[in-house]
Amino acid sequence: MTASTTRSATARTRTSKPSRIAALAAVAVAGSMLLTACGDQTESGKVAPKDEGSSQAAVAAPLADRLPKAIRDKGVIKVGSDIAYAPVEFKDKDGKTTGIDPDIADAMSKQLGVKFEFQNGTFDTLITGLRAKRYDIAMSAMTDTKDRQEGVDSETKKKVGEGVDFVDYFSAGVSVYTKKGADKGIKTWSDLCGKKLVVQRGTVSHDLAKAESKKCTEGKKGEIAIQSFDNDQLAQTRLRSGGADAGSSDFPVAAYAVQTSGGGNDFQIVGEQVEAAPYGIAVAKGNDQLRDAIKSAMDAIIANGEYKKILDKWGVAAGAVTEAKINGGV
Repeated sequence: MTASTTRSATARTRTSKPSRIAALAAVAVAGSMLLTACGDQTESGKVAPKDEGSSQAAVAAPLADRLPKAIRDKGVIKVGSDIAYAPVEFKDKDGKTTGIDPDIADAMSKQLGVKFEFQNGTFDTLITGLRAKRYDIAMSAMTDTKDRQEGVDSETKKKVGEGVDFVDYFSAGVSVYTKKGADKGIKTWSDLCGKKLVVQRGTVSHDLAKAESKKCTEGKKGEIAIQSFDNDQLAQTRLRSGGADAGSSDFPVAAYAVQTSGGGNDFQIVGEQVEAAPYGIAVAKGNDQLRDAIKSAMDAIIANGEYKKILDKWGVAAGAVTEAKINGGV
């Protein structure tokens, strides 16, 4: 935040190479026995086409061999995600994980031949989950920043972990929104001084709010009364109920809330989005092979057009990137 889908693994069966059938045609019985012993027949007794399964698998999952062997063997990439951040990732009415990130993961699974298995967690615990190896990657509209790369607390600037590597795949800024028809004079971040603001804990919106609040007190204005929540839906509920003056979240999320909450009658975006930065898929430091495989898969779906189709589907094409970058955040 500036953040099953259980996907079917590609079949990777292999048939044995046909024996010298033509040379043995005159010895039908012996030839038949030899074919059976070598496993060249299908259950119906017909000779299997040469290497059909292997070639199909190579076409279906062209980047599978770039993954670490341990992940290829288990056939699953475990994804840590805060699945309450529509339209990036959220539960639909049937309880299925859906959104921009799951769709992108689904497209990458076709390139890598493994399932992307989304596991729900609160946003501010995803990086620690990577360190604890609960997840292989974190994919949750997470902004790629130098602090996160280096394991530095964004507020205290103290080292708190080893950091992560990012594969950047989208660009988004941060927006402020209010109840519809009740902006209370809020047009910019400086207008939030003395106001109540709701955010999701641990996000860039949260960091910006704390930084802006310091500016408020330095300018002899009232500080921002920041209310932080485990997820953005709880923050929206507080604003909707009148418990705050404004909310802040990534532009795609704010825009989606404005469009859908209360049939479009609950919220409105105020001012321009700020702090445009890349979303990154987080990978633990030292896991270079997995990181590079993810980058290759992202580049492949950008090149083949699947990436554009996904962003068009969710109405966020303005955030498209032309290539996946490693640690492009500042």
